[in-house]
Amino acid sequence: MTDAVAEQAAFSRKCAIIAAQAADEKKATDIMVQEVRELIGVTDYFVIATAANSRQVDAIIDEIEDELREKAGIKPSHREVSPDGSWSLLDYGNIVVHVFMPETREYYRLEALWNDAPTVDLAAEAGLPDLTYSDRIAKMLGKTPA
Repeated sequence: MTDAVAEQAAFSRKCAIIAAQAADEKKATDIMVQEVRELIGVTDYFVIATAANSRQVDAIIDEIEDELREKAGIKPSHREVSPDGSWSLLDYGNIVVHVFMPETREYYRLEALWNDAPTVDLAAEAGLPDLTYSDRIAKMLGKTPA
């Protein structure tokens, strides 16, 4: 791995962690970061989180966008919101953030599509030891549900 590639990989991971921390600030649940670079090749990380309702989806997305602009100096190349507000996406190229309401997350099970992808230990790397997980996500991450 060249120095430039290593620097880009480290920056992508830093951005994914900033996004996870921002989601936690707005009380998202089931926050996970999957390293999908080797599996899909078009992005390095998926950040996936759950919000209780459409207003919280918006608040989480706004917080992530603000934090990444302030702390990493980046803006999304694309922002998408579902018509009913149950799902939103921020595409930064190197990371893609998905925030779902519970029923929508359960329906798409995006994290299960890439279950071979390594996940970032958010307690260790992001200082988030008390995240709340549903039974399904906790099992997937090998954690005890809250």
